Amino acid sequence: MVGIYFSGTGNTKHCMELLVSSVDREADCISITDKRVLDIIESNEIIYLGYPTQFSNMPYIIRDFIKKNKNIWKGKKIFCISTMGAFSGDGAGCSARELKKYGAIILGGLHIHMPDAVCDSKLLKKSIVENQKIIKEADEKIYRIANEVKSGKYPQEGVGFWSHMCGLFGQRLWFYNKTTGYTDKIKVSSACSRCGKCISVCPMENLSINGNKVIAGNKCTMCYSCVSQCPNKALTLLGKTVVEQCRYEKYVD
Repeated sequence: MVGIYFSGTGNTKHCMELLVSSVDREADCISITDKRVLDIIESNEIIYLGYPTQFSNMPYIIRDFIKKNKNIWKGKKIFCISTMGAFSGDGAGCSARELKKYGAIILGGLHIHMPDAVCDSKLLKKSIVENQKIIKEADEKIYRIANEVKSGKYPQEGVGFWSHMCGLFGQRLWFYNKTTGYTDKIKVSSACSRCGKCISVCPMENLSINGNKVIAGNKCTMCYSCVSQCPNKALTLLGKTVVEQCRYEKYVD
């Protein structure tokens, strides 16, 4: 088995590494941006796929990855894992349905509540203590699920009909245009010092320096890596001001 994930602010990376190592200490767990990822998928029968939910949908970079590499999924047994800030509905089911198109066998789905990563909006903001509690509960759930999986029992969160309806009518239809492709909405304020941190962490290579300022392109996948890593809080996507730096590491003792 192998774990592959996409993670912007660290939440999904943490959850995937903990889950995979708890099931099999010898198993690899790598990002979909790793150059080895396709070779590793090819050489493994069981794949754990993890990503953060966006408006009850998977990030477009995940949909793009699945579609571009459609020939590698046939016969692969896949466990879909979705992290979320509050509500997901069928977050895991979004990738499950897409993978089935290309012949994958879906083992199950798992939803894990983590601290909200939308750090330029006050919506759903919690204190550090509250977020520490969320992570503790997430870790406990992961350990429990890992023990169930080792005995051959996979959870089916987000992959059923009613979950599909909840995700579809709960968020996805209302925010459909936000998740059907990449976006050009990332903004760079005058607080930018052109340190280049955002450029180095962007998985889409969507940011660059032009003259004396950072320029954003039209291939943002809304992962919030640049927003949460910027030392000057100069980048925003949904809001106008970065409320806090929402990296997973901030909430760990």
